[in-house]
Amino acid sequence: MDSNKLSVGKIGGYVMMLLVALIIGVPLVWMLIGSLMSTRDILNPNQWLPTTPVWDNYPDAWNSVPFARFFLNSIIITVFGAGSKVVLGVLCAYAFAFLKFPGKNILFLVVLASLMVPSQVVIIPNYQFMSTTIRNILGTEGNWVNTYQGIILPSAATAFGTFLMRQGFMGLPKDVLDAAKVDGAGHIRTMWQVILPMAKPIVVTFGLIAVVGEWNEYLWPLIITNTDNMRPVTVGLRLLNDAEGNNNWGVIMAGTALVVMPMLIVYTFLQRFIIDGLTAGATKG
Repeated sequence: MDSNKLSVGKIGGYVMMLLVALIIGVPLVWMLIGSLMSTRDILNPNQWLPTTPVWDNYPDAWNSVPFARFFLNSIIITVFGAGSKVVLGVLCAYAFAFLKFPGKNILFLVVLASLMVPSQVVIIPNYQFMSTTIRNILGTEGNWVNTYQGIILPSAATAFGTFLMRQGFMGLPKDVLDAAKVDGAGHIRTMWQVILPMAKPIVVTFGLIAVVGEWNEYLWPLIITNTDNMRPVTVGLRLLNDAEGNNNWGVIMAGTALVVMPMLIVYTFLQRFIIDGLTAGATKG
């Protein structure tokens, strides 16, 4: 009877995983199929495959708006934005996990509390800081609106990364850390040669989360930029939609595929770190 219950439980689990995979995967598959279809085929409710693949949708999407510039902007924003998140997250997590200083627990509670603040709440203060405050500091001619630093710096640090990596660091074996102290290693050497190699899965996991978050960010880049030369691919996709209207869905889906594909490729190469990273700190807080 137990084996029957176990079998029913496994079957139920597989059914749920299949359902979730379908919910997530079907829109992506339809996007890829639609990117090779004409608008007439897409709007035909009985048409699920292209009558004739329209390969021109991809060059049309690329040339309708300055996609090359959008991709360059997104690459710069993602590299420096995600890099700053990982570096600051590692440093803060190491401090909260291994250093002793007054008010450490209170500061960590403040970091955790910031997780409950929606990012939309700080958009207006961030914009005022990037425009008015920076202008007052740099002079009447200077501000960080429509600049890379204006896009990147407001989200250069993240409480989630600090929390995630701190939990992972706390689960590392203490004997190795004690051996590093006996060997005379300082904090930088311990972090670089001991902590990071052992915590590689969780660091890579958070790095992937940061990369995807930076690449997919839409609202803040839309607000802080005012020229096409500074806009990333997410905002560029909206411009493509405005340029094509509702008359060329195949081109819009091709542009969407171009935006999504880099993150799917990155995830394909780094997915093996995800489970290890997210469960690294699950047994110890």
